[in-house]
Amino acid sequence: MVRLFMVISGLILCTVLPAHAETAATRSFGVLNQRSIQLTAEYWNPILRYVSKKSGVSLELKMGKTAPDTSAMTGRGEFDYVYSNHIFTSTNSKVGYRIIARPMAEAIQGQIVVADDASIKDLHDLQGLEMGFPSASAFVGYAVPMNELLRLGIHVAPIFGGNQEGIMAQLQIGKVVAAGVNAKVMRQYAERENFKYRALWTSEDYLNLPISAHPRIAKAEVNAVRAAFARMADDPEGLAILQSSAAVIRQKPPYGFVPAQESDYASYRRFYKNTRVKEGG
Repeated sequence: MVRLFMVISGLILCTVLPAHAETAATRSFGVLNQRSIQLTAEYWNPILRYVSKKSGVSLELKMGKTAPDTSAMTGRGEFDYVYSNHIFTSTNSKVGYRIIARPMAEAIQGQIVVADDASIKDLHDLQGLEMGFPSASAFVGYAVPMNELLRLGIHVAPIFGGNQEGIMAQLQIGKVVAAGVNAKVMRQYAERENFKYRALWTSEDYLNLPISAHPRIAKAEVNAVRAAFARMADDPEGLAILQSSAAVIRQKPPYGFVPAQESDYASYRRFYKNTRVKEGG
């Protein structure tokens, strides 16, 4: 069944359905669930309309209800293009998505955070407790912080929130005592929601999520899409769209995208090669 999620303004439309349901003239653009479907649509749809116009390739935002759903769709190769770092898992890497671009934004980190007034002072206080995570497929929100806990011999019982902001909301209302999060998304959420928190641990830097193309997409088309993303910030029309989308999630500059390649993301592949975390939780 096709499920349509519409923002009341009528300006945003996000379709949640498998890629095989689309028309041949439209390319699916999958986006990992870090925020709600509504916020994701408000952010990405204006960008995709611009890139579609400039590249001549019609791109349509698609995603599953939750991050694991979208990750599974990625692993089945259902997206023509995808914005996700789940392409690096041992399961999903078999599809062969090709990295073409990445946000110009700062690197991302995994964090383990608690509410500012929490009694927990360090990671060892978490031993044996329930702890929140976006999903078992999240990279900096689950795999990276869980790997650190296991390295230290700290065992927690995971509680999953479906996406980054879902588990942040549970932390805010006290349903979980600590959470593994994407540090950048956490800062943006806390600013919007006026939520005070503390970071108990922060990981090394990882490049922000890449935009990738399925190997079935012709090189000429991929090049056109890459160029449209890369030139967006240099075009007054494109920059205005980027700034407007950024305001939706309280994203700070720089705005836009740059070309990227496989070697830029070697740190992700090293992590999955050596991690103590069992894939999928």
